[in-house]
Amino acid sequence: MTSMTPTAWDDPLSPSSSPPPAADLALEPRLPEAPAVTETPPAETGAGATGLEALEMGAARIQVDDKQIINCRADLNQLVPFKYTWAWEKYLAACNNHWMPQEINMTADIELWKNPDGLTEDERMIVMRNLGFFSTADSLVANNLVLAVYRHITNPECRQYLLRQAFEEAIHTHAYQYCVESLGLDQGEVFNMYRELPSVARKAEWALPFTQSLGDPNFQTGTFENDQRLLRDLIAFYVVFEGIFFYVGFSQILSMGRRNKLTGVAEQFQYILRDESMHMNFGIDVINQIKIENPQLWSGEFQQQMIDLIMEGVELEIAYAYDTMPRGILGMNAPVFEDYVKFIANRRLAQIGLPAQFPGAQNPFQWMSETLDLKKEKNFFETRVTEYQTGGALSWD
Repeated sequence: MTSMTPTAWDDPLSPSSSPPPAADLALEPRLPEAPAVTETPPAETGAGATGLEALEMGAARIQVDDKQIINCRADLNQLVPFKYTWAWEKYLAACNNHWMPQEINMTADIELWKNPDGLTEDERMIVMRNLGFFSTADSLVANNLVLAVYRHITNPECRQYLLRQAFEEAIHTHAYQYCVESLGLDQGEVFNMYRELPSVARKAEWALPFTQSLGDPNFQTGTFENDQRLLRDLIAFYVVFEGIFFYVGFSQILSMGRRNKLTGVAEQFQYILRDESMHMNFGIDVINQIKIENPQLWSGEFQQQMIDLIMEGVELEIAYAYDTMPRGILGMNAPVFEDYVKFIANRRLAQIGLPAQFPGAQNPFQWMSETLDLKKEKNFFETRVTEYQTGGALSWD
């Protein structure tokens, strides 16, 4: 049986976390023999949103070199020929890894949560605060994808993956709701926590400006300033929000599962972690592709701004670790998480070609690699293996 799982984020840098293969790149996009749309500048028409703003009968067929990640004026409704095969492969892998929250057995979690002596108050706080953050975070990411990012990425195979990613974000929000409902938690308290609890609110507040800028209906790419703004916001979301802000919470919940506590909630988070790893790797490939096709955007000054941006994210995630874990539990404590976040930040910086800011930072949670790889054997009669593939993706040797 073949398995299509994302590359582990702490493995040696691989094609999934570095610029796409040279065969997929075109530094000098070739103009089509006959343009597929009118010559009106995108900034004036909003061209590229649907690809149907203007049609030219008899236009030449799309060639690979006509395609670009941003500011492409070729017909966006023509999926093939592929230029970025990595985007299509990630779309197929995501479809093969489909899952739904109701498939996971929550019976043991319900019994443990209802038992007054089943969990400590610190353990309950970790669960509540992480459900509060993630239930908001995935909704925020989904809205950003649908209302902003999709509109500005002008490549059909990348858009195909973005549609799948948006659906997966909806599944993740569904999973958090399913956990809240199963455990009998106060749904209003959990889903409104980002408005009430500072440790949860700060990360969401940090991300909102990067959503609002791209969601501005008057914003259009096509100028140096706006293209750089788009690149900045993609780094904020894929590198910081999904690539750093999620990992303290993931490891806290997954650590509980390793200790046979709330195993259903932990399994939900394990599936979500697999999806988010692929989202992040896709976003990093998009960022690196934009850099290659638009090298003028990646100036020394801009690189320093992106380092500063990522460092802000590191500070917020470390603060979140201290807020959610004021006392050591689960074999973890906040100072260890500080090392962990710095290690992750070095990884993210390297993945987009920036220098490490925390020399010598080590990963204190080696088990997270195993968790992300999703290759742990499980009792088939208790739960399905987390590297499950849909029936159409199975290969019988």
